[in-house]
Amino acid sequence: MEIFKQTKFDFLGNKWPFIWLSLALTAAGLLSLVLKGGPKYGIDFNGGALMDVNFIHRPSAEHIRAALRKKIAGEVEVQEVSNSQEVLIQTGVRDQRGLEAVRNNMISALNSTFNAGQSGKLDLNEASVESLANALRDPASRAGLGLSEDRLSARIIAYRDGRSGLVRSLDELGAVNGVTPPLLSAVKQVVYPGAFHIGRVEIVGPKIGADLRQQAIDVVLIALGAMLIYIAFRFEWIYGVAAVIAVFHDTIITIGLFSLFNKRIDLTVIAALLTLVGYSMNDTIVTFDRIRENRSLGMRGLFRDVVNASINQTLSRTVLTSGLTFLTALSLFIFGGQVLNGFSFALVVGIIVGTYSSIFVASPILIYWRDQVELRRLRNGGGSSGAAKPLPIAPVGKGRELAAAAKGIKAAK
Repeated sequence: MEIFKQTKFDFLGNKWPFIWLSLALTAAGLLSLVLKGGPKYGIDFNGGALMDVNFIHRPSAEHIRAALRKKIAGEVEVQEVSNSQEVLIQTGVRDQRGLEAVRNNMISALNSTFNAGQSGKLDLNEASVESLANALRDPASRAGLGLSEDRLSARIIAYRDGRSGLVRSLDELGAVNGVTPPLLSAVKQVVYPGAFHIGRVEIVGPKIGADLRQQAIDVVLIALGAMLIYIAFRFEWIYGVAAVIAVFHDTIITIGLFSLFNKRIDLTVIAALLTLVGYSMNDTIVTFDRIRENRSLGMRGLFRDVVNASINQTLSRTVLTSGLTFLTALSLFIFGGQVLNGFSFALVVGIIVGTYSSIFVASPILIYWRDQVELRRLRNGGGSSGAAKPLPIAPVGKGRELAAAAKGIKAAK
């Protein structure tokens, strides 16, 4: 499918606004990283605990922080999730005793503030099937229960979990199959609906976090090195250098924007960055392959014109693939929720930056190198420079400079 036919846009003639934009974004991102002491890592790389809490009526972030600081030392971050009663709580806990101990500490800190005055009863919104069955055993038998406590508890917990883990009022349990009015009264004697429900809890120790961080850096560098070697064999080494510089440019800008927008980098973001490395590199290879094909077909003109024509010829493919991928990533960013926010943000930014870097970063580097090679060839009397074979086309890029150089050589002879 081709949506653009016979286009003749002068992409390379308009490269400087994009180059200045790249320089500005790179400088701003690096400055932000320096001022903030590096990227803001998630618990995957930094170590600590992350808890997802869904409230019936969400209190303020400061109120939640104050509750946790009663029992948990160190930094506590509370991030409210838009359009819901959910919050993400991250603490600086480096507890090696295990997930359950940290989870209990955090729940205890929240209970002492938001579920005060409910001692002696079981919190239904945090109960397990087993704990609920044990709590119901005597009251249920007195109420003339017609099924086992285990089965009743399983039905109640399933009902709760189907409502984001929250029962807002015990009267709701009247809708559960098998819960009669007498039994509901008995249930109310031993349980209460807590103010919140704990979703996922994650904990990573500092040693594991440091190891993961180093491994993530190594993976990205190995991917860039492998791609440089591949393109150097498939084309010429300068093509590989230009492509890797463009991909490195994409990665630096994306990480810089994470710092500017104060977003955390975790394993999902690294996965997005690796996806973008491959995506941007593929886009660049498509353009370079068309340049090589046009040169082999003997296209006449300046090397700059051959590159420009090649970009125009692959424009439809670029718009279709990048455009559709961008719409998918944008939908994920808008509707994907807080957990996927970093991943989708990296994809959205990376697709935009990666698409224009293939045109306005990789291609100008290639042209600049060819210009220098041709200038050296002309200054050496028209012989081969040894660095690259003479091009099967007219003089490249810097037309006036090359023409002047050629005239100077002829005059000297």
